[in-house]
Amino acid sequence: MSNKFDANYYIDGVLSSNRLVLARAITLIESSLPLHQEMAKEVITKILPHTGNSIRIGLTGVPGAGKSTFTESFGLMLTRKLGKKIAVMAIDPSSTRSGGSILGDKTRMEELSVEENAFIRPSPSGRTLGGVAKKTRETMLLCEAAGFDVIIIETVGVGQSETTVASMVDFFLLLMIAGAGDELQGIKKGVIEIADAIVVNKADGDNVQRALLARKEYETALHFLKPISKNWSPPALTCSSTENTGIKEIWEMVMDYKTKLKKAGEFQEKRKQQAIDWMYFLMEEGLKERFYEIQAVKNNILNYTKKVEAGSISPTLAADEMLSLFDKKK
Repeated sequence: MSNKFDANYYIDGVLSSNRLVLARAITLIESSLPLHQEMAKEVITKILPHTGNSIRIGLTGVPGAGKSTFTESFGLMLTRKLGKKIAVMAIDPSSTRSGGSILGDKTRMEELSVEENAFIRPSPSGRTLGGVAKKTRETMLLCEAAGFDVIIIETVGVGQSETTVASMVDFFLLLMIAGAGDELQGIKKGVIEIADAIVVNKADGDNVQRALLARKEYETALHFLKPISKNWSPPALTCSSTENTGIKEIWEMVMDYKTKLKKAGEFQEKRKQQAIDWMYFLMEEGLKERFYEIQAVKNNILNYTKKVEAGSISPTLAADEMLSLFDKKK
């Protein structure tokens, strides 16, 4: 009988949709221990043929846009009304001392977290680019292999995390709010350029008219931007996560997007390109890690740092001489 020290324990458990084993498998791939990393590679390789059947949605937005409230409302609609199985990966800002998650998404999605067809995994962002957990892609694959129909990756909405998440999902949703000053200044133009849709949340009560006005502003902004896809023009919508209005329409929009891009062959090509980009990213990360593990680098880096600080050597020459240590290693 396989156990948690055997890769088959994780492979069989994930493929049979065992929640406990899925959670342990995610912990395994997040571990930095060499033994765990080797086992994680085997697990990912074996479950890979069972992945790719979900719709991957990235979600970001300005602070206060109500990302978690929207995710819960959206998730409950999918599980209760459409019978979908959804997995939510919420990328949390990490404690700089412990590296642990500090937001606790399960406490912010109380109803969704107890749904039988929902799985929520808060993930510490660590020190990776833009606060996006390095292992989020592998976690996504595990959830797909476990039979989840919809994967939602919710970002902290700061830094460069948006572009990183956009590079691993099928549909990238930008959540905004009205009445917060000049909306177009509230988030970088670059993020609007990579969004597949903009949704103005909190369109309820006396905020409805402001939300409709904000939507018009975004429609105008999107009109002047060149679409990423020649088969899709990003729309602007409104919704209320608390009143559950406009939520179903957002799902219908995502499905319309998927249908159009699949018909044109773009959906499949996008996933292939994402996989290639991820391979190159991992190679670059691996090279960086291996460089800093070279003993000669460890022995000399502090000395070169002091020389650059003192101005006795240029940063360019220092970097060149340090990199030459990698050549000697070969």
